[in-house]
Amino acid sequence: MKIDVNQNTMILAIETSCDETAAAVVENGTVIRSNAVATQIDIHRRFGGVVPEVASRHHVDQITVVCEEAMNKSGLEWKDLDAIAVTQGPGLIGALLVGVNGAKALAYAHDLPLVPVHHITGHIYANRFVHELKFPLIALVVSGGHTELVYMKEHGSYEVIGTTRDDAAGEAFDKVARTLGLPYPGGPEIDHLAKEGAPVIDFPRAWLEEGSLDFSFSGLKSAVINYIHNEKQRGHELNPADIAASFQQSVSDVLVKKTMIAAERVHAKQILVAGGVSANSKIRSEIEKAASTRGIPLIIPPLSLCTDNAAMIAASGTIGFLKGMRADLSLNGKANLSIEDF
Repeated sequence: MKIDVNQNTMILAIETSCDETAAAVVENGTVIRSNAVATQIDIHRRFGGVVPEVASRHHVDQITVVCEEAMNKSGLEWKDLDAIAVTQGPGLIGALLVGVNGAKALAYAHDLPLVPVHHITGHIYANRFVHELKFPLIALVVSGGHTELVYMKEHGSYEVIGTTRDDAAGEAFDKVARTLGLPYPGGPEIDHLAKEGAPVIDFPRAWLEEGSLDFSFSGLKSAVINYIHNEKQRGHELNPADIAASFQQSVSDVLVKKTMIAAERVHAKQILVAGGVSANSKIRSEIEKAASTRGIPLIIPPLSLCTDNAAMIAASGTIGFLKGMRADLSLNGKANLSIEDF
């Protein structure tokens, strides 16, 4: 279904899929009027990862606060909105339910349409704040729970042509960071530490069978953890910076190569990078070089829009709204919502 993306829209979106309670107002899918985020990183850091029940309780505490903040900062009244968009999934089910029920309450109270949004499409559409999308395109989605190559032939059309068979890239980052004794979240810590080291350790790269665009990081994660344990048992002094740099290089090599293969296979006019791991400086620089060498335009969101936020949900929700996607008050959160079935 072709849509006119230049139509005037004003969307309030809510995002509560994991440990960020967020609300934002976005105009025409490209202009952020407000973007409020209540983070829980400090709360979960002492546990070494996100505790679902704790996350849900904090969402309950913050959902009204962030929605009011988003509306106040936008300078709009409720009557100025065209719709309420909300992350339906995937994510932590308890966390999702807080956002979904909050969105349903607002939609009912203000007689506004309710638009469900897939979390990963939000990460993809964060790129539209940088540049208008050109099709066909390839989106590399790398986050704590997802590593996927998504082919898009038009707005709102998603075909997963490569996915993770085990650990997602972000999950591997967190587990390696934990083994190195680094605090949560592990991704930024690995990135920072790697700048002090060099990729001198030959960790494996899982290419899988010929022609496959799927990913596998479980073996790499295990190889790094085993290396650390073996070196300690032998009484050798570890160089954490070199371990971080070598691990990061291995992840980057696989992500970049498979993304370029995918882009060439579908004759992509753009490559998008999305998700929390897209904030990694090594991956950003390596994919920028590879795309430039091949003459394929690359779009990566600013760091503030790489991690979970509601502006990206509003951007994707705008496309859903224009395509006629609507939900009624029976809308429920779905922890394992598929992007292709959405």
